[in-house]
Amino acid sequence: MATNPSPNAQQLRADAARNREIVLAAATRAFATSDTEPSMRAIARQAGVGVATVYRHFPTREALVDAVYRDQVVRLTGGAHELVAAHPPAHALRLWMDLFGDWVATKHGMTDTLLAMIDSGEISLAHTRQELLSAISTILDAGAAAGDIRADASAEDVSAGILGMLAVAAKSGDPAQARRLLDLLMDGLRPASRRA
Repeated sequence: MATNPSPNAQQLRADAARNREIVLAAATRAFATSDTEPSMRAIARQAGVGVATVYRHFPTREALVDAVYRDQVVRLTGGAHELVAAHPPAHALRLWMDLFGDWVATKHGMTDTLLAMIDSGEISLAHTRQELLSAISTILDAGAAAGDIRADASAEDVSAGILGMLAVAAKSGDPAQARRLLDLLMDGLRPASRRA
């Protein structure tokens, strides 16, 4: 017969889960703002925990990169549904573009490890791509039904446009350029009768 865990055991599990989330959030920030891959010790410092706590939850750098990467994909895909439920589709898509830009920025400080993991097959780009295209399609379908977004817009084209604009803006050194370029893309996705 199973016994209920003691309040102390429940508290320990809750503390461990909270620590894991704190480390994950700190790693996400560190990867997004660092020019080079931050050390596990630097991530622990940013999280306000000991390095042993980081290693307890993420025994390797690859485990941490994988967790951050997957967490961001979940946030992007879930974000599409949340945004389209809360905003008109065109506005939801423009907000989602910003989420996508944040996701791209997060990968900045983990590029070397991420590329090695992709090369080894530990992370599947094809699966991630399908999840992201599905998220974009969710918003595009809602926009086409509402007459808010052109019906001929494809998730593949929107994804390529976002990626291209973010790449150009990253090289320009002008942080506001990404926002301006994404606004232009969004204007092009509206039906002619709804363009600003």
